[in-house]
Amino acid sequence: MSVPLEHLPLNTPLEQVIQRYPQLPEFFSMMGLPEVPVEFTISEYIDRSDSTKLDDLGTSKRDLEERLVLFLEQINHLSDHQSISIETLTIQGGTDKHGNPEPLSCTLAEGEVISILGPTGSGKSRLLADIEWLAQGDTPTGRRIFVNGNPPLDSWRSSLSNKIVAQLTQNMNFVMDRTVEEFLAMHAQCRMVHEGDKEEYEEKVRAIIEYTNSLTGEPVFPNTPLTSLSGGQSRALMIADTVFLSTSPILLIDEIENAGINRRKAISLLENRGKIVLIATHDPILALMANRRVILAHGGIRKVIKTSAGEKARLHELEKMDLVLNEYKERLRRGEYVS
Repeated sequence: MSVPLEHLPLNTPLEQVIQRYPQLPEFFSMMGLPEVPVEFTISEYIDRSDSTKLDDLGTSKRDLEERLVLFLEQINHLSDHQSISIETLTIQGGTDKHGNPEPLSCTLAEGEVISILGPTGSGKSRLLADIEWLAQGDTPTGRRIFVNGNPPLDSWRSSLSNKIVAQLTQNMNFVMDRTVEEFLAMHAQCRMVHEGDKEEYEEKVRAIIEYTNSLTGEPVFPNTPLTSLSGGQSRALMIADTVFLSTSPILLIDEIENAGINRRKAISLLENRGKIVLIATHDPILALMANRRVILAHGGIRKVIKTSAGEKARLHELEKMDLVLNEYKERLRRGEYVS
């Protein structure tokens, strides 16, 4: 168990801090900072950091200190709270862009997949943002989000480690100069997996890479640099990582249809792990894979539709058409003629 932060003043030598928090060097690496001189205290390291370099990284010495303390607090908190049980998520309507009230609320159950549809500018990303923030009437829409029928805990809104909502965006690219395996090891450390069974950790890494490669055409290897991953590979990796390492029980996905990943396998993988999944999409296949779909217009929820048996049958037809389309894509990529 980690020592409470009140016993870790900023003049503590980094060597002692690292003994208690082996994740600390990864924090500085994630921030893009050089290797930590262990003979320095925390304050000395921060004071000697290059202000110009910090500016380039979008931070400052004060911000770095605050982030470091928050990081250690989150590790302490995570060691005591490894999992969060979420049975339902309720979206209580607010108002659309014109101030008109949304006519309904929507409750999602554990293991359910919901698609979010509407024309560009209809408010799909805003709805995802409200859920990610666990809005309590404090966003432009005035929506309120309830967890298990109750307002969310403050810690769920403010803590990164205890966050119950994870989000995958349509523009995912890594900037870390690390391999896939190093990234997974770092994430596992942050999730305290290393402090448990080493065999369990190794099995999780194998499973993540295996499932990543089941979702994307071009294989990903443990030694593949993160910066060389395509957008589709990045999203496939993060979907698998979310399933096997993330403790967040709610997952938001923003437009993955153009990522070149196997949509059916991705959705099945998430459903089988009991997560509540919301997907903003323009893709009819993804829309009909969901149990229900939320329809937006002018920034507001207009209706929630349950996917019918007839629509599921039509889904199979669309998937067959999609297979034919993908075959033509692959033939063109291989430089073949199509006729």
